[in-house]
Amino acid sequence: MDDWLIDDDRLSIGRKSLLPGEGFFHPDSFEEAEQEREAREALDGESTVVVADPDADGLACTALIREVVGPAALIPAGPRDLATALEYVAEFGEPDVTVFVCDLCPDGETDLEHLDAVADRAADVYWYDHHQWDADVGARVDEVVTERVVGESEEECSADVVARSLAGTVPEYLEELALVTRDHDLWLREDPRSDDLADYAYWADPEEYIEVVREHGADLPPEVEEFLAEQRVEKEALIEKAVDRAEIYEIGDWTVGVTYGRCSQNEVAEALREQGTDAAVIVKPAGSASIRGTDGFERAHEVAAKVNGGGHPKAAGCKPDIYDDMLDYANHWTTRGAVARQVIVEAFHDVKREAEAEDDEGVETER
Repeated sequence: MDDWLIDDDRLSIGRKSLLPGEGFFHPDSFEEAEQEREAREALDGESTVVVADPDADGLACTALIREVVGPAALIPAGPRDLATALEYVAEFGEPDVTVFVCDLCPDGETDLEHLDAVADRAADVYWYDHHQWDADVGARVDEVVTERVVGESEEECSADVVARSLAGTVPEYLEELALVTRDHDLWLREDPRSDDLADYAYWADPEEYIEVVREHGADLPPEVEEFLAEQRVEKEALIEKAVDRAEIYEIGDWTVGVTYGRCSQNEVAEALREQGTDAAVIVKPAGSASIRGTDGFERAHEVAAKVNGGGHPKAAGCKPDIYDDMLDYANHWTTRGAVARQVIVEAFHDVKREAEAEDDEGVETER
């Protein structure tokens, strides 16, 4: 396949909005080999390692650990990469390494298949998070790790948890970094700097982000602000495309906005909220979807759990198990995520029926 076919720089905003980024078209085997090589190199000779989600929250956790504990290798891992990241640590980590796992919540036992091997190799394993944990999964982790601290998902981000859990003094400017990170991660939107952090974490290399926030905290330097301003021209155009193609569903007394596109899901969800929705679903060209709630809808994680995902009451993610081959993805792009949207809307209906059953049961109990 010619490289120009997947070259983002030549695509119009309209077409870019409908297609995944060029990294999607690289075979998983290529990506996995590259990730393994990078993990082996990162872990070589390091006495401390951080396995973290490479978003603003997970990278803030890493910055805090490096500032308080000392040098630490970073193994970036999204929720679906957790098992692989732990396998890397078990295989390539130094004997008696200290391990921190941050801003990651296991979806089930399969995510923990290498945790025992990590614990056998490590001197200590600390797990800091703020997501909604299954009690049995939490108990399984507690059997193995040195310490697991999970903050209230509606009150703290993972950086908050790390800041209060580390055995050392956290500089005041990095405590402020955790506070501003929380503002975006919990979608409070009270500090404009939090959007800057989230965007910069998304567009910058993780190591660059960590280096900058360790030096400057939440107040990013002018050159970074200029970079963000340039990047946001395209970002806003992609947001507008996604908002314009949204469809509204009435599911009982819930109003749900559902759209499709490569875009910043939080800003799209906010725009749909301003239009009166209780929840928003943003289906991505790569096949995953983000689910965002409001004070009127705090069951995003329940919907996601029915579609191969999980998360928080007001913010969750999933990837419907509907893609068997590239023809399914081709259909996904040309129909703007029709099958994924249908599956997720059905999950909302299922959760609604369960919620109504709970209410009926409560009424009967009161009687």
